[in-house]
Amino acid sequence: MDLTDRPRRLRTDGVRPLVAETDLSASDLVAPVFVDATTDERVPIETMPGHERVPVDEAVDRVAEIRETGVEAVILFGVPESKDASGSRAYADDGVVQRATRRLSAETDVTVIGDVCLCEYTDHGHCGVIEETAESDPTLTVKNDETLDLLARTAVSQADAGADVVAPSSMTDGQVRAIREALDAAGHEDVAVLSYAAKYESAFYGPFRDAADGAPAFGDRRHYQMDPANRREALREARLDAEQGADVLMVKPGLPYLDVVGDLRREFDRPIAAYNVSGEYAMLHAAAEKGWLDLEATALESLTALKRAGADLIVTYFAEDVADHL
Repeated sequence: MDLTDRPRRLRTDGVRPLVAETDLSASDLVAPVFVDATTDERVPIETMPGHERVPVDEAVDRVAEIRETGVEAVILFGVPESKDASGSRAYADDGVVQRATRRLSAETDVTVIGDVCLCEYTDHGHCGVIEETAESDPTLTVKNDETLDLLARTAVSQADAGADVVAPSSMTDGQVRAIREALDAAGHEDVAVLSYAAKYESAFYGPFRDAADGAPAFGDRRHYQMDPANRREALREARLDAEQGADVLMVKPGLPYLDVVGDLRREFDRPIAAYNVSGEYAMLHAAAEKGWLDLEATALESLTALKRAGADLIVTYFAEDVADHL
């Protein structure tokens, strides 16, 4: 055969890493941490093997474990001691995330990202102030404009506690502008906003809702999270967030929406994030337990795919395990 172009020449052991197009490192990863105000000891999360809810008193130790792997950032989710209709513990100065953030800021060098949403703190499990008829005859389920002030208060309270980044995730129209203006007014001009710009109403969130105790008490989130059928709409959502001051744009979930990650990468000059969600994590663990897949290899391939599609940073429950092998 007379072949002048042989791509396999670049796949030998010495050459292959030299020409790799995508590089994944521990510094690309963000590890979620669940802080629980209702417990004095670590509580394993059954649907997410290897993960636990940790009490505030152990948040520093938990983050120290993460930092040992080379992961430099965490995103905090809170399980409050009580819930109410307005999710008031989300923006309380002594809220669970605020207390943990103060300790982490004082005792570690980790970058702290605060998730800004109300679903974990409301007694109805929805992401804001709900309509009077939300349970029986919903139109929009969550009242949009009435929710903005509560989200802004939550972001400011997290920044006051020392958060480096706040991450609005409720898909409320105008949330980025409301949060950016509130942060600036409170003297937090240097706190960045990582926007869940394209967050889909996905079936892949199930284990997270167990972990954060944030499942809706009724109905679903179709009125505010995006339709999985829509791709172009993600650009519209991301463009609005960018115009309102988002510093980073995130797609959630990650793997089922690689096309959307790629679209945002091509369209925007801001950093792009992807959330490798709990369902993606759980299904690989389940298959590995059956002996059907190699857990480490599939986790690494999954995260590399997200990076290849255009993600600059990846929120993932595999952060520690993968970082140990990079």
